[in-house]
Amino acid sequence: MSRDAISVVMPARNASLTIADAINSILHQTYSNLELIIVDDNSEDNTFQIASMFASENEHVKVFAMPFDDPDRYSINMLNVNAGWTARNFGMERSSGDWITFQDADDASLLNRLDVQHDFATRYHSSHVCIDWQKYGSEYLGKYLDVDAILTDCTEEHLVINSVQILDIARRCKGIIPSYFGWIHNHVPHSVRTLRFINRLFFGDINTSYPGAANSPMLKAEIARKILFRPLMQRVWPSRRGRGADRDFNFNVAEFVGDSISVNLPLYLWRQKGDNNSAYLSPQYRPVESKGV
Repeated sequence: MSRDAISVVMPARNASLTIADAINSILHQTYSNLELIIVDDNSEDNTFQIASMFASENEHVKVFAMPFDDPDRYSINMLNVNAGWTARNFGMERSSGDWITFQDADDASLLNRLDVQHDFATRYHSSHVCIDWQKYGSEYLGKYLDVDAILTDCTEEHLVINSVQILDIARRCKGIIPSYFGWIHNHVPHSVRTLRFINRLFFGDINTSYPGAANSPMLKAEIARKILFRPLMQRVWPSRRGRGADRDFNFNVAEFVGDSISVNLPLYLWRQKGDNNSAYLSPQYRPVESKGV
């Protein structure tokens, strides 16, 4: 029996210096029944050319160029509040897999990420699975997370944040106004909704993140294409600064499906300037050359 097909959507904008590592980290996954859909989001460098080179050499890679740009990409403070949400929707609508997940073009994944994510989805009968992140290091490229070694120190149940816990967080992070007066929510500018004395009416607890790496969920394709990412004015669970497309998408999916889980395994390599994820500093979380048995 063939395994489910997984579509990996990669939004890419001016990522010429990092996209090759991101692509290779997907093409060398232990889970082989996949397609990689790269969406060039109006890059001004040679991101599209690099992606196209990979596509010419590998039938699993498809490359698209966004036919339009987001007129609301930047906030009044010139923050890129788009963060790839339009490109993700564009890629999802052109995917053919049974499952959809995402890979940012400036990050990477450990090589057993998709296998582990899909395995947890299957065993927990979940249609929406997040994993966690650790800080990117070039020395981790082409390596694995030894899940078996991690499980020698804790039970599998200890690793899983279940659907009941996630739905409880979603409720706490959802304001009264979108819950009961959605028409008001959609007509009030985000800059007003986040004002100090009224933001809890719109967003509840706006400071609590979705559990895990919210940029790389794996979910059933028919659900992903139904939910999609929302523009800022429609987001119920945004971030305070106006991004939060991932946070909003995952809470929206979790509320819709009711069976979401998040797994405390740092399989995603996030290229960021801050410290490493403090939850995964122990030696067993360090990527290894082979995935173990």
